Amino acid sequence: MSKSISMFVLGVLCGGLLMCAVTARILRSKGRSSQAEQFVVKLAHNLDTSHPVHLATEHMAKRVLELSGGSVRLEIYPSGQLGNQTQLLEMLQNGEMAITMSSAAPMEGFIPEMGVFGLPYVFRDRAHYWNVLDGAIGQELLAKGEKNGLRGLCYYDSGSRNFYFADKAIKKPEDLQGLKVRVMNSKTAIAMVKALGGSPTPIAWGELYSALQQGIVDGAENNPPSFYSNKHYEVCKHFTLDGHTRIPDLLLVSAQIWDGYPEHVKKVLAQAARDSSVFQRNLWQKRSDADLEACKKLGIQVYEVDVAAFQKKVEPFLATYEGTVVGRLLNRIREVN
Repeated sequence: MSKSISMFVLGVLCGGLLMCAVTARILRSKGRSSQAEQFVVKLAHNLDTSHPVHLATEHMAKRVLELSGGSVRLEIYPSGQLGNQTQLLEMLQNGEMAITMSSAAPMEGFIPEMGVFGLPYVFRDRAHYWNVLDGAIGQELLAKGEKNGLRGLCYYDSGSRNFYFADKAIKKPEDLQGLKVRVMNSKTAIAMVKALGGSPTPIAWGELYSALQQGIVDGAENNPPSFYSNKHYEVCKHFTLDGHTRIPDLLLVSAQIWDGYPEHVKKVLAQAARDSSVFQRNLWQKRSDADLEACKKLGIQVYEVDVAAFQKKVEPFLATYEGTVVGRLLNRIREVN
């Protein structure tokens, strides 16, 4: 009898230990720690450690520790260590990874309204842009991905996109006529360049330098830090500050994992994300200004143009969105101060 009871107790203890081990494994796979003293949240992205977004996630990690009194820790995996952007988004949807970063451009596939960021001259200036993102419209968009397993935490700045060409100065829309312009593989980006008179040519970002060098395209469009850090100034000598689009980056959390977090962890992560957004946008502006000045010192011709002429050129294109979800959102954005 005594021996049977001992065996029963031993079986219960072994079963309990096995359940603890399984629970710990599940928590670790979702970026959480089973240890009561510290809750670990995993964040992965595909940018290098010098990028303003990575520096912002480091700032977020610091704030997480401060706000939680050390009870919550953000663990960062940069430079594509855990997968590319598409893979990381899939991991979030499947509840296998807690947080990642994505450009708003591919999010259009999950949230149609995100297509508004690909339209030209939606925002009057940088102040208007952040008033929209920090306001009701921006917060609504962050929440719209939940049905697809992706909850937005905050926005990061990626500047304005501008045209640059090897040997052609773009000072007015007519200067784009017939020129081959590298664009993202996006219907909106392709249509925008067509509306301005150019010939849009989708090319992978990693292949762009050689495409410019070989004359496959005449030019491209992006922000100053991307132009400078990828050494496109070695091929393209003309940079036009037309600022046709502002496409933000998003910090996203798995909706499945988020729903399982305790309320105090949600509050800490939400506040730390907002703090990192302010930190990143200031850092981005300094980096952008510095890179543009560095380009000028290298002999790149930088042109400030009459943006109104470019805006007028794309009015018929923007009118085609009337009555759509993107068109209605565009009208709301225009009403924001």
